[in-house]
Amino acid sequence: MRQRRGGIGGHGAPPGTRRVTQKAARCAEVKMAARATVAGSGRLMDKFRKWYYNAAGFNKLGLMRDDTWYEDDDVKEAVRRLPEHLYNERMFRIKRALDLSLKHQILPKDQWVKYEEDQHYLEPYLKEVIRERLEREEWNKK
Repeated sequence: MRQRRGGIGGHGAPPGTRRVTQKAARCAEVKMAARATVAGSGRLMDKFRKWYYNAAGFNKLGLMRDDTWYEDDDVKEAVRRLPEHLYNERMFRIKRALDLSLKHQILPKDQWVKYEEDQHYLEPYLKEVIRERLEREEWNKK
């Protein structure tokens, strides 16, 4: 009976060495695939966000996301704190959207607000208003 030298790993390699390297290679492939999946899911989520943004329809009327928020007390205060040019731009977009809606029309496609162009202009002001309100409520508890 002839004995093989080095087993599976080849000449001079201890037995089982090749299996370990294949296992390591498979683990590396799985890790790379997992990273690709995570990166792919980011791209997938981005595509979903864009689809949902367009499906919502407000961009076809020339509105931005922050123009569509329900105006509770916090949002009203945040709008009040907007700089004049942002406030005027917001009011123009809202009035134009109302006019288009009454006419059952939408803007030409080249004038739609694109997902990449939508700015969250109201968000910093709204966060500040909410933070102040929570601080005031906390202060009133004492």
